[in-house]
Amino acid sequence: MSLNEVIITKAIVERFSQKFLEYTEVDTAIVGAGPSGLVAAYFLAKAGIKVAIFERKLSIGGGMWGGGMMFNEIVVQEEGKEILDVFGIDTREYEPGYYTADAVESATTICSHAMKAGARVFNCISVEDVIMREGRVTGLVVIWSPVEMAGLHVDPLSISAKHIIDATGHATEVLRVIERKADVALNTKTGKIMGERSMWADKAERLTIENTKEICPGVFVSGMAANAAFGGPRMGPVFGGMLLSGKKAAELIIAAG
Repeated sequence: MSLNEVIITKAIVERFSQKFLEYTEVDTAIVGAGPSGLVAAYFLAKAGIKVAIFERKLSIGGGMWGGGMMFNEIVVQEEGKEILDVFGIDTREYEPGYYTADAVESATTICSHAMKAGARVFNCISVEDVIMREGRVTGLVVIWSPVEMAGLHVDPLSISAKHIIDATGHATEVLRVIERKADVALNTKTGKIMGERSMWADKAERLTIENTKEICPGVFVSGMAANAAFGGPRMGPVFGGMLLSGKKAAELIIAAG
């Protein structure tokens, strides 16, 4: 059988368009396909919730790919290992309470499980604004990341969502848009993003989970974005808190209905 380039092009354009149109209205939109976003997507999709992830980069996995300083191993504690066990990811005990896993296996496996459960990932898409209605965030305004990077004047498109998770890590990209453009106070001590503090792995791991919550009507925050929003320290290349944060975010949204 010979291949026709035009048919190949039509197949890509039509199938992507169908997929994108189907996910212009979702139950939960997750911004950021790092570890907390991917884990949240898995548990939400598994519960029958329609969920899409919007990732500005070409690849998924956030900082998990690089482990620590490009040594592609990650460390998790006992509780974090339990999340990796859900996905069947191989772990090895290093010392009591410390487990290592391959960073590439972890990122790819969690993403695969999330998609098999029904989540959809849209990469190379940035969030440049939110939709506000009566003090609540009800959607995202999105644009192709290369358009944003090139500084082209191209109008964006919109996604409707009952709930949104800011899982954008240190950058807290969604919250920064809300802080800059919306007349809404965040659920922090200052009503604004408090900013990430210096590294303290033990404290940060605990606070990442504690700070995973609804930060303003319609928006939840998870992973490193949760600590950056509430003024917690960074945790470095230990990922248990990120994984547990994603699971907690999903549980909160499921409970919210």
